[in-house]
Amino acid sequence: MSQVLHTPPPTPALTPDAGPAEHDLAALAARHGLSVSGARPSLPDYVRRLWAHRHFIGAFATAKLTAQYSQAKLGQLWQVMTPLLNAAVYYFIFGVLMNTKRGVEDYVPFLVTGVFVWTFTQSSIMAGTRAISGNLGLVRALHFPRAALPVSFCLQQLQQLLFSMGALVVILLAFGVPPTASWCLAVPALVLQFVFSAGVAMIMARVGSKIPDMAQLMPFLLRTWMYGSGVMFSIHQMTGPGSGMPSWVGPLLQANPAAVYIDLMRFALIDSFGSAMLPDHVWAMAVGWALLAGVGGFIYFWKAEETYGRG
Repeated sequence: MSQVLHTPPPTPALTPDAGPAEHDLAALAARHGLSVSGARPSLPDYVRRLWAHRHFIGAFATAKLTAQYSQAKLGQLWQVMTPLLNAAVYYFIFGVLMNTKRGVEDYVPFLVTGVFVWTFTQSSIMAGTRAISGNLGLVRALHFPRAALPVSFCLQQLQQLLFSMGALVVILLAFGVPPTASWCLAVPALVLQFVFSAGVAMIMARVGSKIPDMAQLMPFLLRTWMYGSGVMFSIHQMTGPGSGMPSWVGPLLQANPAAVYIDLMRFALIDSFGSAMLPDHVWAMAVGWALLAGVGGFIYFWKAEETYGRG
């Protein structure tokens, strides 16, 4: 009876200072094909896993949106009423008391468009900040790409924005803004804004997972950002000739990514908001901000994948 000897697979190199027990355990794990629990996959593999969970992302976003107003008597109607009430408050304070509507045609559509688009970015980033720290039970109980959480929260806010866009169309028509072919430009502008917002949400999800107090600080940072994004006023009017502002202030504010996406949406939907009110190379800036935040934020989040839910 012959005896066959099987050569064990080569073991990975071990550090010189590893003890005998560590050598034995590492060799045993390598021999049986075991890997570190929760180890970070490669970036291409991580993208494939995230795509494989796309149905979970969509279902999770829809479920969160449905549950958001489940206890309110008006239910899902608040999805439209909340940004409309915000717009009404901003109109009274800024449009009437501070008279920022001076020189701005179609100020109500101008304001409502800015409020709706800004609310999408603001809510996406706020939800992203709490995506990991606020869902530790889910993170620790199930194995899935953690990027699915901030992406699903951004998708939830996008769904809410689409509900609000129905009300925005009614407001545009009520104030005499006719539908034109340029309305189609709202689609690529919205896609770029979603990529940008999701990228920033992933950055803040990683930061928020390590610094829980960041969720308390974010409202103040976002409010400051909003005031510099031309939500309630026209950057072109406020910083133009005769405004008394230094010449560099206008281009700087218009290059702000939130202002870029707001102005693109206004350009697409409002006839009186012409190309003269847009900064040079606005579409290139919109694509650049989306790629910078989207790709950079995704890689930044992925690099800490194995740490989420620990500690």
